[in-house]
Amino acid sequence: MDPDIEAVLFSSEDIAAALDRMARDIARDYSGKPIVLLGVLKGALFVTADLARALDPLPNGPSEIVLDFLGVSSYGNAHRSSGEVRLVQDTSHSIEGRHVLIVEDIVDNGLTLQYLLTLLGGRAPLSLRTAVLLDKPYHRRVNVPVDYVGMTCPDEFVVGYGLDYQERYRTLPYVAKLRTEVFSPVGAASK
Repeated sequence: MDPDIEAVLFSSEDIAAALDRMARDIARDYSGKPIVLLGVLKGALFVTADLARALDPLPNGPSEIVLDFLGVSSYGNAHRSSGEVRLVQDTSHSIEGRHVLIVEDIVDNGLTLQYLLTLLGGRAPLSLRTAVLLDKPYHRRVNVPVDYVGMTCPDEFVVGYGLDYQERYRTLPYVAKLRTEVFSPVGAASK
């Protein structure tokens, strides 16, 4: 285990089980319908790919799964959101008239999801729903609908499985809490 990790909060097995549960619910709701899984980069890359794989073999699931991505930024290099969300990469395809499922790694204050729902809702999708691996409701600043939730996250800054701190730890196969020293100027200077 990485020495910067204080504790593993969700193992790769926990994550796989959550994604399988979400996939069954999504398959039920989109049975026979084509859907666009719209992953929010960079954090939801692994969630989106693994959710698509979990959906694909399910009987009576979506008739077609299209993957697309967009990029937003609200953290920069900090461990707290700036509160200002900006689009840094748009979708590759039009979502007009399509069933769209926004896939996020985590929803915390709700600002990113609210921004995306407003932005994408203005593009006339047939339906627009949300799926998040980790729901962290403790500091929600806006009430946003979360249609599919994998797990509730403790009130900790977490990394791994797509989540990062200053672009590090994103590829860990689990979700973990960092040691406090990692955030201190002395700890950061030694990296």
